[in-house]
Amino acid sequence: MSTSRMISVAHDDSGDYCTVQDAVDSVPIGNTCRTVICISPGIYRQPVYVPKKKNFITFAGISPETTVLTWNNTAKNIDHHQGTFGSGTVIVDGDDFIAENITFENSAPQGSGQAVAIRVSADRCAFYNCRFLGWQDTLYLHSKKQYLKDCYVEGSVDFIFGNSTALLEHCHIHCKSPGYITAQSRKSPRESTGYVFLRCVITGNGESGYMYLGRPWRPFGRVVFAYTYMDVCIRNVGWHNWGKEDNEESACFYEYKCFGPGSCLSERVTWSRELKDDEVENFLDHSFVDPDEDRPWLCPRTGGRTPCSA
Repeated sequence: MSTSRMISVAHDDSGDYCTVQDAVDSVPIGNTCRTVICISPGIYRQPVYVPKKKNFITFAGISPETTVLTWNNTAKNIDHHQGTFGSGTVIVDGDDFIAENITFENSAPQGSGQAVAIRVSADRCAFYNCRFLGWQDTLYLHSKKQYLKDCYVEGSVDFIFGNSTALLEHCHIHCKSPGYITAQSRKSPRESTGYVFLRCVITGNGESGYMYLGRPWRPFGRVVFAYTYMDVCIRNVGWHNWGKEDNEESACFYEYKCFGPGSCLSERVTWSRELKDDEVENFLDHSFVDPDEDRPWLCPRTGGRTPCSA
């Protein structure tokens, strides 16, 4: 890959572009150069699409609290052929995408149904210190491989979902109202997909026992929570079968050395379990998302600290 380049976005005409989409549009198809789009503080109200073959793009802000990408599409108010899949405020189809210090928000109000903040269908994508805000279906980790570190994700129903292979490390998961944190959709035991939450924190709205850790969107859904704090919002039973008893034979829902008032294993559903020490190794480091150990995409971010925050 050739030397990186940097372009800027700012509302006040002080950057190269006024909108994030215009900056993305300037990147050539077949891009091989790490292109850092420095986004100045502001609220950017526009859906953004990163197309296939516009690879090696980085969105870099100064802080997620001040740099917000937001829109309000829902599965109900866009082309019915697109539905949830097309409702994302940001949609990433270009591989090797990185975001740092950005908020991705779907501002549709509670009760609007499926309303995605970001859909990621690209490979080797990484998010650092980002926020994902919404209610239902906030973070759509649709396919391929993703890594999230030091991120904040909030929602209510199925708000982390899809069939990617994703590692969420040191992330804060906030449960705003009753529902399900995850809806992983692995279709077959031959697939290596699944979600791992490693050393995360789960918080709620102050009420007790209203949130499930997850339910299987497809029969072989796979989710692991390891070394994670769970507060009182988590139901004692932990997991839900999506109303299908057959899912209890195929879903792979695991915990490992979690703690906090919501982590009581003695009352969990009988078809979930705690992993043994000799079973958990592959879930506890970067090898889960990159088993071949060729993982520069997990480390360099923008090639050091974000230039825009210097």
